[in-house]
Amino acid sequence: MFSRRMLLGSAGAAVLAGKASAQSTYPDRPIRLICPYPAGGATDVLTRILADGMRERLGQPVVVENRSGAGGNIGVDVVAKAAPDGYTLGTAPVGNFVINPFLYSSMPYDPVRDLCSMSIAWEVPNVAVVASKHVPARTLKDFLVWAKAKRGGVTYGTSGVGTSAHLCSELLFKRAGVACTHVPFRSAAQVIPAMLSGDVDFAIDNLASYAGIIQQGEMTALGITTEKRWPTMQQVPTMAEAGMPDFVVTAWSSLIGPAALPAAIQEKLSAAVQAVAADPVVRQRFLVAGAQAIGTTIAGARERAERERPMWKEMVELSGARMD
Repeated sequence: MFSRRMLLGSAGAAVLAGKASAQSTYPDRPIRLICPYPAGGATDVLTRILADGMRERLGQPVVVENRSGAGGNIGVDVVAKAAPDGYTLGTAPVGNFVINPFLYSSMPYDPVRDLCSMSIAWEVPNVAVVASKHVPARTLKDFLVWAKAKRGGVTYGTSGVGTSAHLCSELLFKRAGVACTHVPFRSAAQVIPAMLSGDVDFAIDNLASYAGIIQQGEMTALGITTEKRWPTMQQVPTMAEAGMPDFVVTAWSSLIGPAALPAAIQEKLSAAVQAVAADPVVRQRFLVAGAQAIGTTIAGARERAERERPMWKEMVELSGARMD
């Protein structure tokens, strides 16, 4: 006759066996991938490229769902509070990890405590641009000379307060001693028409949003915020080459899940992202969209966030930006 302890032990073993089995067969149904920004934007486009690559490697549909608002915090919070079964994941740009905690006095989630990052999936450089029709400068040095001479200073557009575009712009103009006025918009899709009409003088924002219009000749690219020249725009100098040293700033995005996601599932997802990033066809799709596929280990994703957190904190403090 079995004792109560033996029965409980058997039940516990069965539960553990069931969990192990579920993890070993994961995924066995579609995965929801939350994009915390609106459809049609750079993060959405890149999230969908990642979703296609994950689907091929995981053998299940990866369905992108846009949940935008509050600087990406709404969508990321959905992931943070999701069941830790691997069927609700998300993409989270650098802002949601290491910028927003310094912008908002209250956050709905703690990026360290409530989230896990399986892999940095891609990174996007910022590119400094002016409208060719309205600004005569064709180099960064000439633009800064023009900007200093402009009565009332220059205006610059961004996709919002506290974005990497905002922080990079403030860093550039403070270093150069240029008077400037920030004109925030909801997205780069609104900044571009304002620049083309002459209402805004300058932008330094993600290449994914500006690559097409630069190639059309309507925008002049003055510099790119990478250490080396960008593969698809070899004609554009780095910021260091353009005369602004120590200005390597890229906006990366991670595949995220709730913190309690089992280690076996995290590892499987990390391996999938790394495989996506290693695929030459997918890498080219990212490059055409203005990004570079990365694919890191879990430890690599954690290390980069920790390493860059002090830098972004300093940039937020320098800009004086707050979202309260």
